[in-house]
Amino acid sequence: MTVLERVYVALGSNVGDRDGYLAMARRQLASLPHTKLRSESTIEETEPLGPQPQCRYLNQMVLLETALTPRKLFDQCQRIERDAGRERRIRWGPRTLDLDIVRYGDLVVNESDLVIPHPELPNRDFWQREITELESHAR
Repeated sequence: MTVLERVYVALGSNVGDRDGYLAMARRQLASLPHTKLRSESTIEETEPLGPQPQCRYLNQMVLLETALTPRKLFDQCQRIERDAGRERRIRWGPRTLDLDIVRYGDLVVNESDLVIPHPELPNRDFWQREITELESHAR
């Protein structure tokens, strides 16, 4: 029997067709093997974080149930970002698509390029609102 973990993934975009990039990410996440997209939060517009001048973000959180390991899910998120034209030039810079694994069940991961729960969760009110919304759908 395959164990499915509840995983919260944050989606963000502030370049180009923001709505289109979020929709593409939802479709691609839902099509991952051994993964189901269970719920999605309301999309909200937020101010950019970091020192770079840039446009406002569209943000959304999705709840997945997946049998993928955190590393495999992370690799797939990176692939989806690349498919959307994401270029990693400036830290905290503008992006077509940003996917962050915010929580992966009760698991704690601390690797050089992957930290779960996401270390910025306590600092992002919109992520906390979106998780609360998704948890209310799951009841």
